[in-house]
Amino acid sequence: MDITVFIIGVTALIGLYMAWNIGANDVANSMADAVGSKALSIKQAVILAGICEFAGAVLVGSHVTDTVRKGIIDPAMSVNLPGLREGEAAAIIVIGMAAALLCAAIWLNVATMISMPVSTTHSIVGAVAGFGIVAAGVEAVNWTKMSQIVASWFISPLFGGVCAFLLFKFISGRILGRTRPARAAIIYTPAIVFLLIFVVSLATIYKGLKHVIGNIPWLTDDMSLVIAVGLSLCCAIVSRFYVYAKLHDKRDLPISEQLEAVESVFVPLVIISSCSVAFAHGANDVANAVGPFAAIVNILQTGDVTMQVGVPTWVLCLGGGGIVLGLASYGHKVMTTVGTKITEITPSRGVAADIAATATVLICTRMALPVSTTHTLVGAIIGIGLARGFGGIDRDVTRNIFGSWFITVPIAALLSIVLFIIGRALFLDMLIPVMIQ
Repeated sequence: MDITVFIIGVTALIGLYMAWNIGANDVANSMADAVGSKALSIKQAVILAGICEFAGAVLVGSHVTDTVRKGIIDPAMSVNLPGLREGEAAAIIVIGMAAALLCAAIWLNVATMISMPVSTTHSIVGAVAGFGIVAAGVEAVNWTKMSQIVASWFISPLFGGVCAFLLFKFISGRILGRTRPARAAIIYTPAIVFLLIFVVSLATIYKGLKHVIGNIPWLTDDMSLVIAVGLSLCCAIVSRFYVYAKLHDKRDLPISEQLEAVESVFVPLVIISSCSVAFAHGANDVANAVGPFAAIVNILQTGDVTMQVGVPTWVLCLGGGGIVLGLASYGHKVMTTVGTKITEITPSRGVAADIAATATVLICTRMALPVSTTHTLVGAIIGIGLARGFGGIDRDVTRNIFGSWFITVPIAALLSIVLFIIGRALFLDMLIPVMIQ
């Protein structure tokens, strides 16, 4: 068997394993609110999330990805190291990318086994930094970027939590806390629908369609806002008639029955918002699985170490398929933790959390702040729990989640260092001839 084909096959399996773990851990977060609020069963959530994730990954997943995610290290630094043999720098990058991908996947697997939601991006970032330190020295790591990632551990859950807290306080005060909640819902729900569709539309454009916007020259920032506002207004108007039809004959029922009817109105909204999170996640985070693999394939084919590489459609399909498999086979564990164990979630609370998380990620993305969707959504769920007081959240669960966040980068880095050293010792001399063919 040709050694190049063998290496591509092995690294493809590692990339598939990584994608499987992304589906099992990261994707589960996108549907946690819908499952926790009982808007969807776990089976229904898996099917919908699988469709949205695969569509996002394959249809609008980036066909050009960073060689090293988030610019944590510059691969070219290894090329300029003194004393390297011909082809050695490229071989080092191949070994490092494979080690980073494998150790990030292993950590995600462990986190999923203990039902802890952790950041896929932070896992691969920590792993890449680990092999970069060994391969090219401490100065090879972009410590400014790393400090931004550390700051995001606090920024994203805090912003998401505050937004969710305020939004649910509005829903609670204006609708759920009224003496006639059905009547109040008819008045205020269209405003919530407007906000939801506005945020979802912009998130779909900037977090999903951004990879193909280059082929749509008229889709400028101003035009995106116009489209989002127009679509939101149309949906808000339609929702006014829908909510009125659902609730107008329930305005004089006992409050408990009114509240139940009002929550049923929020069910389609939490499903829509969860699906949009899944679509955007597939478009963006598939690169965490296929980016390093695409870099390996490019190096093996060209011998060049570059900052960006092309991602063939079949590689995106590999990543999207792996994500769906992971979600279907193992995603229920993290989905249950985030959706049911942090705080009690109803459809209205789920909508508040999803809007807050999507808006926070969207704003931070536009500000070039590296935030984690996982951290933001968990922070939003904690925010809606705190809206009911400190007793509204399970502090033991949140303490464990926070702990897993803090150890993700160092654990991934340490494991990557070990795997890279072993891989370099075993495979470097074997790979160098392949690089100079």
